[in-house]
Amino acid sequence: MINATARASDRLEALGLELPALGFGASPYFVNHRAVDSAIHISGQLPYRDGELMGQGIVGRDVDVPTARELARQTALNALAIAADAVGDLDRVRIVQMLVFVASTPDLGEQSRVADAASELLVEVLGENGRHARTAIGVAGLPRNSPVEIQMICTAVQHEETP
Repeated sequence: MINATARASDRLEALGLELPALGFGASPYFVNHRAVDSAIHISGQLPYRDGELMGQGIVGRDVDVPTARELARQTALNALAIAADAVGDLDRVRIVQMLVFVASTPDLGEQSRVADAASELLVEVLGENGRHARTAIGVAGLPRNSPVEIQMICTAVQHEETP
């Protein structure tokens, strides 16, 4: 159950998680995020943990759905770290849209279940600010043979002043 009054950073800690350090997936060709007006577009992220890709392969052939769900959670956590950096504070992050790519066999049909794990994490950490529009797509392959890639659009919310 989500404590609606808890700070996002406290919820994250209660889940036994911490935002990963930035720097993973650095490229000379693109940036991790780009702000356009109030929207922050986060580049596609892969399931890295401590600089290592957590899994490779095709879901439904090399990777089972429960494993793919864990990879999706880590990928969402990585995107959340970038979002927090972009807006300056995890408590100011509001997810607008998430696009989840799942490298999967043509007959899998469970891309939404994989994406649900990422959506659940965002709501667990951000509460209502984690609810978002979402698309889950099955694809033939992803960079570095990753089973999952997530792209997000977020915005910053203003802190309410407390008397």
